[in-house]
Amino acid sequence: MAGMAALELSIPELCGQLIVGGFDGTTLPEEVRRAIYRGHRAGVILFKRNLAEDPERALYEVAELNRRILEAAPPESPPFIAVDQEGGRVARLKGPFLPLPPMRRLGLEDDPALTLEVARELGRELHCLGFNLDFAPIFDVDSNPDNPIIGDRAFGRDPRTVMRHGVAFVRGLQAEGVLACAKHFPGHGDTPVDSHLDLPFVEHDKQRLNALELPPFRAASGAGVASMMTAHVVYRALDPGVPATFSHAICTTLLRDQIGFDGALFSDDLEMGAVMKHGSIEDGAVLAVEAGCDVLLVCRDLARQERAHAALVKKAEADTRFRDRCREAAARSLRLRRLSPPSPAPDSVAIRATIESEVALGLRERLAALPAHESSLPPLH
Repeated sequence: MAGMAALELSIPELCGQLIVGGFDGTTLPEEVRRAIYRGHRAGVILFKRNLAEDPERALYEVAELNRRILEAAPPESPPFIAVDQEGGRVARLKGPFLPLPPMRRLGLEDDPALTLEVARELGRELHCLGFNLDFAPIFDVDSNPDNPIIGDRAFGRDPRTVMRHGVAFVRGLQAEGVLACAKHFPGHGDTPVDSHLDLPFVEHDKQRLNALELPPFRAASGAGVASMMTAHVVYRALDPGVPATFSHAICTTLLRDQIGFDGALFSDDLEMGAVMKHGSIEDGAVLAVEAGCDVLLVCRDLARQERAHAALVKKAEADTRFRDRCREAAARSLRLRRLSPPSPAPDSVAIRATIESEVALGLRERLAALPAHESSLPPLH
């Protein structure tokens, strides 16, 4: 598929640009390497399970793993190499990597210049390890104290705080060659259920959504965020009974037509309980793309990734309208990967020079001095 535009790809290659998958272990499975090489995956997402237990060793080994992933991909189609590195409870990479506090602490400090500096350093360190996409920051407003999943991951409990610091974080991260992702559209901050476990519902009317949940995502789009991620949440006022990930009214009419977002839209993990308890991976993959998602996350099971890919191929072969939708999605996926390809540092000396730079060490001291903000929520893995 080297050198081909999205319009020229075979249907299996075209549908492959729409899937990012995870895997177990600290080495690249041959099955995943072949899928990337054949153009049947847009890239990978790494988790704690892909890292060595020793934090320092993990940094050097993940850089080597990312080099292997990059080498597997055709040169004109570099992969997404993604990670959830938000800070606080959601931080796959540990010290000596930049130790980020929960974003709530940055929001309480309310110094957007500091948030920008933190994000730039995070971008530098991720970039040197070979990551080109960070599924951060959270643009949810933490408006429900009983929310079991957002809490101190959010910058604040009001949209203005989230907008100020979210935009600063996006600009800092992307200034260093790492694509940012505003999540979870159109807002996961006021849900009483964890979508990892089951399907949440939001009952608020459009007036409330326009006043509180949506302004941060409008700001993210206006600031040029490279990508967004959907929420597996039903918003009754926007599309009754249909989770946002599968809603054309939310992913296309609202996000594309009304807000004007032109980046890539990722689904949240299609293996989460909110999806898997209510349908198959095949149906979920097709419905998400039809709704307007450009890239699908299938974060662990290799067989499910293959089934999702096969379902997209089958639908695209039979339906020219769906095939056109896949071309549009693949074009967005390829554009971002070519804009910010992975570029791992050549060796451990270069990595150490980045994570132990004078700027990095000074920022660590400043972050350590911030007032503590304790979370009552458990770590997320």
